[in-house]
Amino acid sequence: MTDQQLRRPAGPRPFDRVLVANRGEIAVRVIRTLQRLGIDAVAVYSDADRDAPHVALADRAVRIGPAPAGESYLDPERLVRAAVESGAEAVHPGYGFLSEHAGFAHACAEAGLIFIGPGARALEVMGDKIRAKRHVAASGVPIVPGVADPSLDDEALLEAAEGVGFPILVKPSAGGGGKGMELAHDRRELAAALPTARRVAAAAFGDDTLLLERFIERPRHIEVQVLADAHGGVVHLGERECSLQRRHQKVIEEAPSALLDEATRERIGLAACEAARSVDYRGAGTVEFLVSDAAPGEFFFIEMNTRLQVEHPVTELVTGVDLVEQQLRIAAGEPLALAQDTLRLDGHAIEARLYAERPADGFLPSTGPVLAWVPPSGEGIRVDAGLREGQEITAHYDPMLAKLVAWAPDRATAIARLRAAIEQTVLLGVDTNLDFLGELLDDPEVRAGRLHTGLIDERPAPVDVPPTEAALAEAAALAEREALAAAGPVARAWQRERGWRASRRAAAAEPPAAAPAAAPAAAVTDAPADAVEAGAIAVRAPDGAIWVHVDGRAERIVPLGRRAALERRLAAAERGGAADPVLRAPMPGSVTAVLVADGEAVEAGAAILAIEAMKMEHRVVAPFAGVARVSVAVGAQVSRDQAVARVEPVEGGASDGRLPDPDSDLPDPGRAEPDAAEPPAHEATTHEQGAPQWTTS
Repeated sequence: MTDQQLRRPAGPRPFDRVLVANRGEIAVRVIRTLQRLGIDAVAVYSDADRDAPHVALADRAVRIGPAPAGESYLDPERLVRAAVESGAEAVHPGYGFLSEHAGFAHACAEAGLIFIGPGARALEVMGDKIRAKRHVAASGVPIVPGVADPSLDDEALLEAAEGVGFPILVKPSAGGGGKGMELAHDRRELAAALPTARRVAAAAFGDDTLLLERFIERPRHIEVQVLADAHGGVVHLGERECSLQRRHQKVIEEAPSALLDEATRERIGLAACEAARSVDYRGAGTVEFLVSDAAPGEFFFIEMNTRLQVEHPVTELVTGVDLVEQQLRIAAGEPLALAQDTLRLDGHAIEARLYAERPADGFLPSTGPVLAWVPPSGEGIRVDAGLREGQEITAHYDPMLAKLVAWAPDRATAIARLRAAIEQTVLLGVDTNLDFLGELLDDPEVRAGRLHTGLIDERPAPVDVPPTEAALAEAAALAEREALAAAGPVARAWQRERGWRASRRAAAAEPPAAAPAAAPAAAVTDAPADAVEAGAIAVRAPDGAIWVHVDGRAERIVPLGRRAALERRLAAAERGGAADPVLRAPMPGSVTAVLVADGEAVEAGAAILAIEAMKMEHRVVAPFAGVARVSVAVGAQVSRDQAVARVEPVEGGASDGRLPDPDSDLPDPGRAEPDAAEPPAHEATTHEQGAPQWTTS
């Protein structure tokens, strides 16, 4: 089954014009089905997305406000006004943003618009995790032990946790997608997790209500896709395995699950249908369960997502059903044209989420311009993306950029196709998790289908590696071409030729071997021309860095002039190997909390402040014991690498030359900038793939 087989319309178009209240790959995905059905597609955009692909793809587009989501994509009034003024009959919310917002659905109805989603009762019951658990528990559906009382404050939740038992998972009641979820192994960790979870929940969902759940060791996350119409028809389209998660955020999903047998698949599917019927559900929805790896016949209800899921393409590819089309037809009042006994799962599909993030730096979100974008292609490959070259990836929105999906007749072939697609994918200008995804697919446990939600956390943390000789050669070749172009037709011989000496022409030098991690060094000078590989891509970024894609990997190589290299060496020598006392923002974002007072004594590893960006909160910690000097306040907007605090060492602290804990979240604050006074790429380079860099030692 391929994406092409989803293109057959099942009947006349259900609407004439639909507004898509979302952005990025989500909006692109919905717009493609609208246009396939002959429906006029209306896009909305913030100032940050004025030139985004979803805007160009739509038949018309409406500006809805400035870049912050709270003033654009999360503002129901602006969205409803845009729909009415554009003449849309219906609004498709996509997934994320306001897709599960009951108030938005009500606002659409009051304006005479059809909300392409479930009814108000389903949104209100299932949109609140606490209420949803109570609702399904009353119907006899098994749920995970926990505490779901919205009246409890942090102190009361701490007391109630004793009756649940540790480890405990803290979850925002109003949200999804893993945002705001915290794992606590004891009372002390829970006390620290609760305020963090509340801050993230309030920022992401406008509601800081929390619930607690017993954390089940080595669980499998299995979700069931359902469709329900307004005429009592409810069907399920099989399950998806979503156990490969990081920070409770799905990374790789597949359909069907390798765990379930046919009998269990039928039982869990029927349970999902009953959950949908209990709230008079309409449209596409997903019922999520935890399934014991040791006892696959047991499953526990987690929640119901009253929208399309990010991972819906794997279900589409194994069933041949366009879920967006089904949403549209159900919203238009049509009865389901699908019957449970005719639905069959054909083959296997697997999806990887492509994120703008730096795996070797704790998966911090990454920003920057898209300098090159070449999606993969081939048999069984589908790409859902909203990217274009020249687009700026900002910190305003979720860091997911695209989804790479592969279908094949069996699981092993599907994994092999996805692995090859990852190596084919070229995305330069912003750090991504592509290498991490490839390594994850190579894991023997993943290949064997022995999955659980903690598998990624059990793997060794991603580490930065030196640039390859091929990457250095590509960077050197680009720098040379630029130098020759800048010199013009009267370029001197030593600029035009390699290896020249005052009295003779020397043999070209071989590219340097990768230096050991303890003392990394790399030079691009005199890289031989024949080292440049066919099919490689090298581009210069506005900040002077050279991005290279070669041998299935992307590298960021930052040229250093003589002066910058010398300054780095002197600064490191002055510190005597000790950690840098200046704390810098690891990513652009907003300061959400200052956790110490200016002048307060702190221990090594103590959290100094928290910065939120791309719906993620990151804590900046002290590299050693000392006195904290904070230079920013709550609400301040900071840029990547901006100095936000300083720890003044005390006797017995940083002066002993101790380095920060390697497991700390604190990134390497050093950043190389091109030396404008020196010609680039004729001295040495630094390498950044994540936060750490490779410099001459």
